[in-house]
Amino acid sequence: MIRLLIAISLFFSISSNSQSVVESKILVGKTIGKQPYMDYGLGGDRLGGAKMTYLDTGILVQAIDSSIGRYKVQLSKYRTAWLPKANFQEDNTITTEPYYLTGSILINGDDNYDFVSIALDEKLPYTSIQQVNPSKILIDIFGVTGNTNWVTHRSSAKEIKNVYHEQLEDDVFRIIIELKHRQHWGYSIYYEGKKLYIKVKRQPQDLSLENMKIAIDAGHGGNNSGASGITTRIIEKDYTLRIAKQIEKALMEKEAIVFMTRRTDNSYSMLEREERIRAENPDFMISVHLNSSVRPEVRGVSTYYRYIGFKPLTHYIQQSMLKIEGLEDFGNIGSFNFALSGPTDIPNCLLEVAFLSNREDEKLILDPEFHKEVAKQVVEGIKEWLKSCKEENN
Repeated sequence: MIRLLIAISLFFSISSNSQSVVESKILVGKTIGKQPYMDYGLGGDRLGGAKMTYLDTGILVQAIDSSIGRYKVQLSKYRTAWLPKANFQEDNTITTEPYYLTGSILINGDDNYDFVSIALDEKLPYTSIQQVNPSKILIDIFGVTGNTNWVTHRSSAKEIKNVYHEQLEDDVFRIIIELKHRQHWGYSIYYEGKKLYIKVKRQPQDLSLENMKIAIDAGHGGNNSGASGITTRIIEKDYTLRIAKQIEKALMEKEAIVFMTRRTDNSYSMLEREERIRAENPDFMISVHLNSSVRPEVRGVSTYYRYIGFKPLTHYIQQSMLKIEGLEDFGNIGSFNFALSGPTDIPNCLLEVAFLSNREDEKLILDPEFHKEVAKQVVEGIKEWLKSCKEENN
């Protein structure tokens, strides 16, 4: 028997949806597992649904509806999201409160990062967005009402310019973090106890390429072959590794530090790649892939980002790649739901070098000299991006 728990603050009239409703009882529990996340709705494509946010574990959530594989969770009076059932664990011992309050905010720093922390009555769901011109991080905390009467800003914080807050709705509290630099260098959100932390990465003091640590991800591998050539049937995983190794070589010639997520035909999942990248803590990441389409006339290079603050890296690499003779422009594409573009920890670029499904592009992909030219232009694009960050400081 599923226990029915009714929380005063989250007892709302839920409309029926014949396609999604399996059960209408409220389940109270917490997020579990590695990289729990929430989707906006039930839509999806080959990369999954449009993600709202990644979450920490142990966060209080209330499931009000159900679909195959996902729970609909009530975030606040007017906002809901969909959480994978694998990331939810019911807990009948939890007693929800009529309301939750925020406490004081502290901004400080250590030798490497700036931190914003806010005291809460409970570990509650959140989401974040990046803004540019000027650079900001916006954190929305759901199911909570503001009772913050102190915002302490210590001089040990080097990247954070200002922090302030507003009550968007009766139970949605927003923290606005203004950054000193135009370029977003990444941040992570997590709980320690019931205190929410936003760890903000500082812009490196020396923006020379030789002082950068760069993660290079050769897409696919092992039992994940990826796409195949239209005439030769060459396999994507083999050629992403060849191109990635050329990029590694070109970067190391510039004395950059390079971390490769794979050097051989390994079967690393996306989650394993993310964990390996986080453990290395690079300054930024590039994931190398080869594209494919059901339309054989489609061709060209493309770069992808999910968050607007990470667009500049992808823009400069795209522009540099277009200097390669015979390579057409497929575009610089944002809001892309690629797994390695999801974490907010570091700037990242998904590089789709060319289309294996196009005969002209396939000929380029087969050529080892093309691999070297790709590596050269990736390095040039990175240098131009870093140059733009330096110019901002002058």
